[in-house]
Amino acid sequence: MKKYFLFLFSLISFFQGISQEQSEKVVKLIFDEALGSSVAYENLRYLCKETKGRIAGTPQAAAAVEFTRQVLEEMKLDRVFLQEVMVPHWERGNVEYGNISSVLFGSREVPVSALGRSVGTGKEGIFGRVVEVYDFEELEKVGSEKIKGKIVFFNRPLDPTLIQTFSAYGRAANQRTSGPAMAAKYGAIGVLVRSLTHATDNIPHTGVTRYEEGVEKIPAVSISTQGANLLSQWLKKDPDLTFHMITNCRNLPDVMSYNVVGELWGTEYPDEIITIGGHLDAWDTGEGAHDDGAGCIQSIEVLRIFRALGIKPKRTIRAVMFMDEEMGQTGGKKYAELAKINNEKHYTALESDRGAFTPQGFGFGTQGERLEKMIALKKYFLPYGITEFKKGGGGVDIGPLRQFGIPLISYIPDSQRYFYYHHSPKDTFEQVNPRELQMGSAAIAALIYLIDKYDL
Repeated sequence: MKKYFLFLFSLISFFQGISQEQSEKVVKLIFDEALGSSVAYENLRYLCKETKGRIAGTPQAAAAVEFTRQVLEEMKLDRVFLQEVMVPHWERGNVEYGNISSVLFGSREVPVSALGRSVGTGKEGIFGRVVEVYDFEELEKVGSEKIKGKIVFFNRPLDPTLIQTFSAYGRAANQRTSGPAMAAKYGAIGVLVRSLTHATDNIPHTGVTRYEEGVEKIPAVSISTQGANLLSQWLKKDPDLTFHMITNCRNLPDVMSYNVVGELWGTEYPDEIITIGGHLDAWDTGEGAHDDGAGCIQSIEVLRIFRALGIKPKRTIRAVMFMDEEMGQTGGKKYAELAKINNEKHYTALESDRGAFTPQGFGFGTQGERLEKMIALKKYFLPYGITEFKKGGGGVDIGPLRQFGIPLISYIPDSQRYFYYHHSPKDTFEQVNPRELQMGSAAIAALIYLIDKYDL
């Protein structure tokens, strides 16, 4: 009997070894297919160059919807469809102007960029003395008496000592998202926010701000890091200097837009859905190459790679181009809402929204045995220099799927350069390396293949 079990154990181990060897071969084929193809890179080129400025609610966003829908249709997938979603409609306007005036130093124009959802200043703009603060605690200490009628200048930089750049961004972002509403409570007439970037340059980085009900909506702009440094230096010697800002942005009624969805149906469990996606909208000041045209194109590329290699997944693989991540996150919310209404069975979801840089690994938003099994997939990626498999994952657009109790996965590329481009005019197609883009596409496709194959 003992010999029988030893023989059985050896046989099982033998077939498991074959299975691993076969999987390694498929992973190699996936990387070969991705790295030998220029389809994704050319799709990204079109998306960036022909739908530049595709913030939700704009004709450019509508063009991006139609382009990605056509790309999916031409792939002859099992199903391609659109999901209706109402999105906010905000227009930047043509004129953005910022100027520092000092009796000691003279006048200096500095680059500014209106924050998304901000109200405009009106034709003449607003003038005011400036109060510099670094965080909300300091804002509270300064108080209404010294803030009322002035422009609040939030000047907290990204912490350069944090190796994880998204952590640095997360610690500084509230001054942009909530700063204008907070400053308005103390009587401020406008807000300047230091650009959330590691770069020291004259290019302002935009981003959304959120007002509060019952609190006056005041104009808010980002100021380039060089402009912020100059303003801070001048303020130290001339606290009575003034700032003049002009913006013509405005909020319009919500409009209809769409999530774009393509599917490869599963052969064994077609009702179980694996979602992969990125967001189609991008800030109007750039081309949205890293944020997040690349994530959308990589999601589409997973389906193309599966089709090219004849991989037939057991579960339905669904690529989703989410609309309106940047301002209202309505696309991700609508996707989860429809999943619940339609009684869909979601298995896992992965989001690519950290740029198209060299892949480092994945973060897994699950726990227990499932987490251990997903992290154990690392062995398949070591030959490709992809080594970071860790606990903790998700994303803005797939976040609402957490209600279904499924693992949420983050694709993790190298992040050291990301915030040099993020939300700025520098986020262009030319900043994407085709090999890095396709290494990421292959990594995502390989992970989805393995999760599906091994029922993880």
